[in-house]
Order: sequence, then structure tokens, then C-alpha cells
Amino acid sequence: MRHLLSIAAVCSVMGAVSLAQGVPEVKLPPSPTGQAAVQLGGTWDKTADGPTYRDGKWILVDYGRPLLRGRKEIFGSGSDYGKTVYGNATIWRAGANNTTRLTTQAPLLIGGKTIQPGVYNVFVELKPGDWTLVLNTQPVQEKYDPEDKVRLAGAYNYNSKFDVVRAPMKVST
Repeated sequence: MRHLLSIAAVCSVMGAVSLAQGVPEVKLPPSPTGQAAVQLGGTWDKTADGPTYRDGKWILVDYGRPLLRGRKEIFGSGSDYGKTVYGNATIWRAGANNTTRLTTQAPLLIGGKTIQPGVYNVFVELKPGDWTLVLNTQPVQEKYDPEDKVRLAGAYNYNSKFDVVRAPMKVST
């Protein structure tokens, strides 16, 4: 027992010393990026170059992770519902920072419509209790250019003429 207490004391002192030395300054993004991916079918085969995925398809979603940053509700309430995440845009980019992108190698059935393999922008129209998922093919700015009023920057410059599908969603808690 005495031996265990000695080890605990040494670990505590070492932890305090490392904290006193300070943590190196790391510049973090305002909202970290994320990616979700799923494989459909296919197999992983061992090859001379390492594991290789064959005869399957991928679906990927690239997004920015929204953070509350002191807000109690990210979407707001009442007549202000959605305004916080819309910013000055007319629709929510279904994430933070950049335009959320869906890449699919397989056809998808969304809202009764078949979506062909490709890359799509993901948006959500927000209304309390009823959301609308929007997939869109509008070109995206690789680097923000405030003079570019055609290509997307997040959800700014969104134009519904590029919408591929609009599917109602139900929200419940």
C-alpha cells in the first residue's frame, strides 16, 4: 500500500511539473473539419503494396464541425430559428466554415429521387420541426474570393437553380 501511495505521489509531482512548464501554443481552427465515410460491398485484398479495396463503392461526407460557443441552442428558437447558423446566407451549409460536400460512388435514393454518383453540396433549410435536405451541384470556391458572386463560399452565393434534390426531413427530440 505504501508503495502504491509513493507511485501516486511521484506521478502527481511529475504532472504538476509538466503543467508548470506550459503547453505549447497551438493554433486551432475555429471549427475543426470532419469526415464520415462508409464502404458499400467490396472486399479488402492483401497485395504487395498493402491492403487494396476492390469491387466496392464509397460514400464520403466532408464537413466543418459546428460548435455551440456559449450558445444554449445552435439553431435558436421562435422567429430567430435558423438565423444564427444561416449568418447572412439564405440556407444552412449543414456544418461550419466551408461548404459541406457529399461524394458518392454509388447511386443514392433520396426523397424518392435517384441521385447519380458524383459530388454534391449539402444544405439544409431550417424551420422549427421541419427541415429540407438540399443537394446541389453549384461550383465551389477553392479559396474565398469576395468578388466571386457565382461560386459557393460556405452557403454564400447559394443558387437554387443548381439543386438536384430537395427532400423533407422531420425533426424530433
